Amino acid sequence: MNFYSLLAKQCILLIAIVLTCPFALAGIELGSPAPNIEGTLLDGKPFDLKTYKGKVVLVNFWASWCEPCREEMPAIEMYLKQNKSKGFEVLAITMDKPSYIEQAQKILQSYSFLSAEKKQMNCSAYGRIWRIPSTFIIDKQGILRKNGMTGDPKVDTKLLEEVVSPLLSNQ
Repeated sequence: MNFYSLLAKQCILLIAIVLTCPFALAGIELGSPAPNIEGTLLDGKPFDLKTYKGKVVLVNFWASWCEPCREEMPAIEMYLKQNKSKGFEVLAITMDKPSYIEQAQKILQSYSFLSAEKKQMNCSAYGRIWRIPSTFIIDKQGILRKNGMTGDPKVDTKLLEEVVSPLLSNQ
């Protein structure tokens, strides 16, 4: 085998690895049971995702310094207010360092989300959250319906209507 064909094969292999890496890092697959999240919310109350079976839960990993994170929050809040009575809940997990937690808490005062600091939550089964915002949507049966580590990370009214609304109407 000549040098150039070996080099070409190695380049193809490297490209394949790079292109599939985000899916490997995503950890959990759509249609599979969502891993549990448990810990303590910023208000001091305990949280256990298992107790939210029967509700559609949006889990949003965000940070106070992340502009796209802050930009999507009003749409999520509006949708939550319109659909909470139908069984919709939001858990916002801040990825902020301890020195920014106060800033995150100030931002969260404008929203009715359940909120937590990542270091206070056991959510390691979701893998390394390497981009924010990252939003996971879990249906009433505890099945993952949107994996925030794959595809378009943006959450807006259109996505909520397309993904969450059908899940809320399913019994």
